[in-house]
Amino acid sequence: MGLNENAAARLREMVAAYRPGTDEALMSAALRLAAKWRSQMIANTIRSVNGRKVLHGPFAGMDYAVEAAEGALAARLIGSYESELHPYLLAFLNAGVDHVVDIGCAEGYYAVGIARLAVQVTVHAYDISETARSLCTALAAANGVSDRVVVGAEFKGEDFAAFADKRSLVICDIEGGETELLDPDRWPALKRLPLMVETHPHLSPRATEILIERFAPSHAFTLVHQGPKAGPLPDWLKTLGHLDSLLAVWEWRAQPTPWLVMKPKT
Repeated sequence: MGLNENAAARLREMVAAYRPGTDEALMSAALRLAAKWRSQMIANTIRSVNGRKVLHGPFAGMDYAVEAAEGALAARLIGSYESELHPYLLAFLNAGVDHVVDIGCAEGYYAVGIARLAVQVTVHAYDISETARSLCTALAAANGVSDRVVVGAEFKGEDFAAFADKRSLVICDIEGGETELLDPDRWPALKRLPLMVETHPHLSPRATEILIERFAPSHAFTLVHQGPKAGPLPDWLKTLGHLDSLLAVWEWRAQPTPWLVMKPKT
């Protein structure tokens, strides 16, 4: 079943399930499904008209030869994806980093993008999903950086010690598992590592606050919220409706997932 047919079938199921007085959650789910369908259609058109390379941002020129393991592909292709983090990521890389530990690498947006951007960096990309690891491996090969993107499965707390005495940066996006993994009392090496961590309070209650409390003694931190985007769009996309412009840079977030950017105090 193709993209259009699949989306239409699921929407018909939702419409059939609607009853007077139905909770608004059903209508919200239908809206979200339709929006994701349109977002993917936009991504497909970007690839057809503009090619498959990232158009803007620090990863501009990256050959996006794979599908997104999860989340919005269009925003990645445009280069607006998580653009709030760009200044912080570039500052870490410009300060001198030799190793990036990307925990929850998905298909490799950051892993491969960083390897292309900073030729001195070796990226250690981890994901528990076999599909994600295969996509990340393929993306690294398509961009000629397989020699500097080391793909692995589960990353464990004791593994931080191998990077604590190197010029390293940790990027972590593990869908609510951050409060289990990122504990500097259990893993003291974390106290010496800079981190960029996406928190998921809707999956792990008080995740943001817990991590702030844990790292406040050792790190200075910045809380970064995602917001609406207005990144540069392809010319053809500017001729479509305003809703398409919004959906092109929409990142498919169901709930707020603020990032913590943390730098060791010493």
